[in-house]
Formats: sequence, structure tokens, C-alpha cells
Amino acid sequence: MKLIQSTSIAAVISAAALFSCKPKSTGSAVSGDAAAKAYVAPGKYDEFYNFVSGGFSGQMSVYGLPSGRLLRVIPVFSVDPEKGWGYSEETKPMLNTSHGFVPWDDLHHTEMSQTNGEIDGKWVFANGNNTPRLARIDLKTFKTAEIIELPNSAGNHSSPYGTENSEYIVAGTRFSVPSDEDNGDVPINSYKKNFKGHISFVSVAKETGEMKVAFQLKTPGVNFDLARAGKGKSHGWFFFSCYNTEQASTLLEVNASQKDKDFIMAVNWKKAEEYIKAGKGKKVKTKYAHNTWNEATHTATSKMEEEVLVLDVKEFKDIVYFIPCPKSPHGCDVDPTGEYIVGSGKLAALIPVFSFDKIQQSIAAKSYDGDYEGIPVIKYESALYGEVKKPGLGPLHTEFDGRGNAYTSFFVSSEVVKWNIKDLKVLDRVPTYYSVGHLSIPGGNTKKPNGKYLVAYNKITKDRYLPTGPELAQSAQLYDISGDKMQLILDYPTIGEPHYAQSAPADIIRNNGQLKLYKLSDNKHPYVTQGEANAKVTREGNKVHVYMTSIRSHFAPDNIEGIKVGDEVYFHVTNLEQDWDVPHGFAIKGADNAELLIMPGETTTLKWLPKKPGMFPMYCTDFCSALHQEMQGYIRVSPAGSNVPLSFSLGKPVPETK
Repeated sequence: MKLIQSTSIAAVISAAALFSCKPKSTGSAVSGDAAAKAYVAPGKYDEFYNFVSGGFSGQMSVYGLPSGRLLRVIPVFSVDPEKGWGYSEETKPMLNTSHGFVPWDDLHHTEMSQTNGEIDGKWVFANGNNTPRLARIDLKTFKTAEIIELPNSAGNHSSPYGTENSEYIVAGTRFSVPSDEDNGDVPINSYKKNFKGHISFVSVAKETGEMKVAFQLKTPGVNFDLARAGKGKSHGWFFFSCYNTEQASTLLEVNASQKDKDFIMAVNWKKAEEYIKAGKGKKVKTKYAHNTWNEATHTATSKMEEEVLVLDVKEFKDIVYFIPCPKSPHGCDVDPTGEYIVGSGKLAALIPVFSFDKIQQSIAAKSYDGDYEGIPVIKYESALYGEVKKPGLGPLHTEFDGRGNAYTSFFVSSEVVKWNIKDLKVLDRVPTYYSVGHLSIPGGNTKKPNGKYLVAYNKITKDRYLPTGPELAQSAQLYDISGDKMQLILDYPTIGEPHYAQSAPADIIRNNGQLKLYKLSDNKHPYVTQGEANAKVTREGNKVHVYMTSIRSHFAPDNIEGIKVGDEVYFHVTNLEQDWDVPHGFAIKGADNAELLIMPGETTTLKWLPKKPGMFPMYCTDFCSALHQEMQGYIRVSPAGSNVPLSFSLGKPVPETK
């Protein structure tokens, strides 16, 4: 059996290599009007913001569609020296975890907040796959406003997925592991006995967006891949793809592909919510960080939470149900009506489409095919609406255009296939270059998709861009899907490894009250300097606080003496500008952390530890005016124990000290 399985997997890999080669039709794949369809004239805006996962970069990138222009990189889970994220004293707490300061993560998926099943432009959520975390980015500032660690989890791939009013952002653990309250020092081969999965339901406050781990569902020890919330008639339900139902702990490429089918897990979260409100949840001791950004003080705080509410699904027979799905499913997608749930078995040659109505009828009739660790398994045929036959090789992920059509990515055959949801017939197919993973349609997971564009996020680029050594650029491709036939209109490279992305109409976001500057009068930072007259330098033992201002084109003060080796120097820089898009930078020679990037009206702090005597220039790193080069100063560092007095000046030399 294992030999046969290994052979079949080798065949799939061989097929992947075959289809990843350059098709003969590459040169004619783009028709003559493609450039016009992707062109955005100078001074004009794109139609959509495209929020793209940065993969192993740990960041999120923002592109315009249809131009493919990179607009911004938003630092989330990884330090970013360009913006001082994770380097400034104010932002360091955002990267705190129960493991300490973790300055990196693996950001795979994005999820935009919704109201009534439609994108509302308030927030975009992101997952940290490595050290399990969820982040919320505020789209008024395009800044990470909150990061919460997920207890009882290891790998946060099945995340973040929101309900149709963003009541919850939901995350499933990728790797089942022993629960936090249990002893994790157990043999790995005791997987079936000791390893459990957890699904986290993180509530989102309607007005502020503040997140809280409301409750978790403890499940059998399987791997959760992707998920989608129900909508419309299926609101109140969640659907997860599961693999490794074999509960293997080694060589999963063979041992987790033994069965013909794995599962889609259907979760009645409304019922789970009822049990939680009735006090049925168990408080479990754990430890996880909750980090929040304060816009008034321009400072983050980190709080360590110590317990979480958990429901063990085996104890409640009406919360969770398993539905067989062709082996190793990746995507699990719900159409705009909420009736059809599409599974995508990576090793299958068909696409199963399940019916929400038939799932409900099966539960009512107890049309089960036994159970899996006490969880009812609904009969495949009882839940199935139908199958898309021979659509391609390696189906991964499906989104919808709002016109009754579905679009599925096929990794092995490197293509996107369009098919009709009702009659399950293939309507069109286009090649991708190459080996597409996720695809994204603006609003493609909502009640009202905008079926104008589709973006394919590819794993391999081969010959699409100028070569750059052993690794080539990460790739996205834009298709016009407004007509009967899909049309490739643009290639554009992306940062990191793009996994999933979501897009929203530009007007929803750019007209949402975006912040242009911080009002100085509202600045509540404890070390704010409201004007040059208030600039000063103070000493508290070996701690030196520099209350500094920046404005075009100088710092105040710009000369400082009396700093000694062994001091901890804190530069609290307030940008006095009250004009849009006039940040200032701040850097010191030899600083071993990063620069600062200070927005208009903002206060940010750089901690500096001088290690040797000498003269250390400081300067502005962000171009601000014609006299940007002149925006500089000097810091004199003397030996430890020196009697050089602490002094500072602006506009005149510091009196000479003998």
C-alpha cells in the first residue's frame, strides 16, 4: 500500500514538473488590448487596493489594481528598519509573545472586515503562521493596531477567516500538539493519544476592532488547512478543510495520504456560542500575549493573558460534524449564497461541491457513516451536491464572481479554471506562469463579489522576469474576468512569497476618514515635545532623555555633549510638521538597531547605547526639503566617569569645555 501511495505521489510531482515547463503558447498568451486594460494614467488612481500576504517576510504589501504598482509595505510580524517597526521603544511591545520578543513570522493570509457580508474597509486581518498570532491592521492609518497570540496552537495556517459581520475572526491550528495545560514532554509517536487540535474564535469589537480570544474548540488531532464562514442561509456555521486524518507524525507526504478521503469539518459556531454563554466552557490555564497600539500616546502595550475558555467538541454532539472530502483538501470555499461549499483535494482529479441544505438534512436524518473520535461523519453522498469532473490537476482554491461562476486554481496543471456552480460544467481555462497557489477576486469570498479582475499568486516564475540569481521574483498575474473568457492582462512581482490576498474598491478605503497627520494638540505621548522651546536633555543616573523636535530642516537640539559610555540614551523625537506626507527620519552613526520614521505630529523613541568615546553624527533619513542634507547634528560621547557636563544647543556652538 505504501509503495503504491509513494508511486502515485511521485507521479503527481512529475506532472507538476511537466506542467511547470514553459508552454509553447507563452508568446501569444496576452492579447493586444491587455496593456490598455491594466494601464492607470499618471495622476490617476487604481480601482482597487490589493492587500497581499508577504509570506516568510512576515509583512503585508499593498498594491494597486489594475496597475500592479506597489503602494506600501505594512510591517506586521517582522521588524522593519525602514519604518523603525520593532526597533523604536514604542513598537517593540507589538512583537512580544509568550516566547519573548519574536521579530519575525510567516504571514500567509489576509482577511478584510465585513458588514452584512460585504467589505466595509475598516480593517484587514493577517495570520502569523509560525508563532501563532493574529494581527489587525487599521485602514485609517495602514498600521498594525493589534496583535494577539493564540494559545493551544502550533502553526496558524487555517487563519484568519471572518464571519459575515466580523463577529469573529477564526483560526485553526495547523499542527495538532498537546494542549497548553498538558505535559508536552511526551513521545512524538503518542500523537493519537496526546495531540489535539484547537479552533480559536477571536471576537472583534464592532466599533474599536479590539480582539479577544472568546473561546476555543478542542478537536481531534488533525491538521487544519483553510476555512470559510457560512453566509446568508449558512450564517452561524464554519467550514474547515482537514488533512492528516491518519494522525501520522512522520513523513506526512506518504503517511498522511493513505486514505482516499479526508474531511471538511462543519462547525455550528452559533450553538457553540450558546454553550459558552450557558457556562459550559472550561477555563484552561495558559499564557499568551495581547499587544495593542494606542493612537493617542503613539505607544504599544503588551499584556500577558493567563486563561482561555475551551469547549471539548466530543462532549457536545451538536457542534461539529465531519464530511468526507477527496484526500488532502486545501481550499474550503463558500459561494455568495451560502448554499454551496467547495472542497479542493490537492491529490484529487475532481472538485466536490457540498450543499448546506443537504448537510442540514443529513444531520436531521442522522445520515452518518460512523464517527471519527466521537464526531459524527456525514455520508459523502448525503452532503454532496455534485462533482466537477476532470477540471484539471491539483485543485487548490476557489473564489466566485457573483454571476454564478466559480474559479479554481490548479497547482499541478498551472491554470485557472472557470466553472458554473449550478450545472458544474467547465466554461473556460487559462494558463498561469507557473504553478498557481491561491487566487483572489475582489470580494470573492463575500456576498457581493466584484467580478472584474482575478489575481493568481504563483509559486514559480521561471522565465517571466529578468533573472536575479538562484531565486527569481515572486509572481502575481492579473486577469480580466468581466467577459465570458478570462484574459491575462498583467504580470507583476510581489514581495516575499505571496499566498493569499484580498482586494477592496479604492473608494471604500480612501474615503473612510484616513488619517493624514497626528494633531500635536492631541499627542499624549509621555515624552512629547510640543515645540522647540521645550526641547531639552535630562539625566536620571545613567539614563539620558533627549526631548527632541524635528521640522524642515533641523533638529532641536542638534548638538549634545556630556553623553558617556555606559549611558542609555533615549531620543524622543516629535515631528512638529502639521502637513500631510511630511515624515522625518532620525539615525545615529553606529546605532545597532535602526532608524526612526516619525509621522507628522507623532512622537517616537530610539534607544541608543554608546559603546565608545567619539563624535557621532545624527541626521534625517527621510527626504523632507531642499535643505534635507543640512538636517543633521553631533553627539559627543566621552569615557565613562568623564566630568564633561551634559549640555545641548541649537543655532550656536556649545561652549568649549576644557
